Amino acid sequence: MRRMAARGATHRWKVLGVGVAANASFAAALGGIPATGVLIRSGYHIGTAELGFVLGMLGLGIVLSELPWGLLTDRWGDRRVLLTGLTTTALALLAMAAWGAPAGVHVPGPKALAAGLLALGLLGGSVNGSSGRAVMAWFASHERGLAMSIRQTAVPAGGGLGALVLPALAEHAGFAAVFGALAAMCAVSAVLTIIWLHEPPRELDGARAPQAQAQAELAVSPLRRVAVWRLVMGIGVLCVPQVAVLSFASIFLHDVGHAGTVAVSATLVAVQGGAAFMRVWGGRWTDRHGNRRTWLRGSAALTVVLFTLLAALTAVTAQAHHASGWLVVLLASLLVLGGIAASAWHGVAFTELATLAGNGRVGSALAMGNTGAFLAFWVAPSAIPMLLSWFGWAAVWVAAALCAALAWPAFANPRERNGVEHGGPVRQRVRPRAAA
Repeated sequence: MRRMAARGATHRWKVLGVGVAANASFAAALGGIPATGVLIRSGYHIGTAELGFVLGMLGLGIVLSELPWGLLTDRWGDRRVLLTGLTTTALALLAMAAWGAPAGVHVPGPKALAAGLLALGLLGGSVNGSSGRAVMAWFASHERGLAMSIRQTAVPAGGGLGALVLPALAEHAGFAAVFGALAAMCAVSAVLTIIWLHEPPRELDGARAPQAQAQAELAVSPLRRVAVWRLVMGIGVLCVPQVAVLSFASIFLHDVGHAGTVAVSATLVAVQGGAAFMRVWGGRWTDRHGNRRTWLRGSAALTVVLFTLLAALTAVTAQAHHASGWLVVLLASLLVLGGIAASAWHGVAFTELATLAGNGRVGSALAMGNTGAFLAFWVAPSAIPMLLSWFGWAAVWVAAALCAALAWPAFANPRERNGVEHGGPVRQRVRPRAAA
């Protein structure tokens, strides 16, 4: 019995590896495709406004599909949903490589590209909730912050890989190679899912609440919980400055600082690499100190400060009409620090969200959080070009700082007293024991 439990406890790291691979595969598309923004404009013969619309379709697809995929995950199980999502996403990317990439005189219009990215978002939205549910099922409560942060680290890591590889791949091999490479990553993740992902053995059930408790908590849907929605709102608005950096840092550095492809890619890789490190460190730190809300509010406050400084420096650069070398380096540095601060909190936030929702509703709760997050991935790329054309880059970064400021009160501790939460009753939860 102990041997089986120990084997299961070791296997949980393989399950975590599946979650990391799956999230990294989709994040490479989510972070890498916007990094090719300059090449998309020239390759598809579109303007900045059309680029924002096209990139926004990827986020819209995720917004529309996250909650249905999450509800389906709680009903079907994480393995089936994750395998279905990865397989269909790979097929959609192969279709884009065949028919949605410029080749010679054939140049797909912006509507065709937008439709392809919308389909990619609709199918790829399955990855987030299903992989998160698997990780929460295999890890004990005192380890979930670290485990979920490692899983969430796959997003900046995969995005950084995409930002590093995809622009050069698009420039030298074309967008068919870009979509083909992303399809191959999803296919590899699907194979790992088949091999490693399954339900934890009964010997590890001590790491989770008893079945009767889980069934009791199913009666309280996170969709009816005010505290859950408040946290979802905080997640959504704090994603806006992150999306602003990931989607338009390449355009900003190119247009304002006249930076080349290598400098832009290096900046985005620094953002994603720093965010990956801080997510893991933050998850471990909050597991030790039990203060997830403090970490979330600190991240929001630091984001406000850094983006306010970035806006002020951008305004100075605009008045100078020419960005000197040191000014460009300073702009890029603030962009990197702001992007890290706006990305370092994800694993902690989603762990807190799943814990708040309770056992049996993890898939739905994570889907709600991802819907809020990717709502920002849809709205921000569409709104930024309009804000940019009206007021300039400084206004874009001011808006990002304001969104981070809105997240600060949303991350306050929920009002729970003696099992009663503002907005409805809360079931008492049993603290899971560590796995053997």
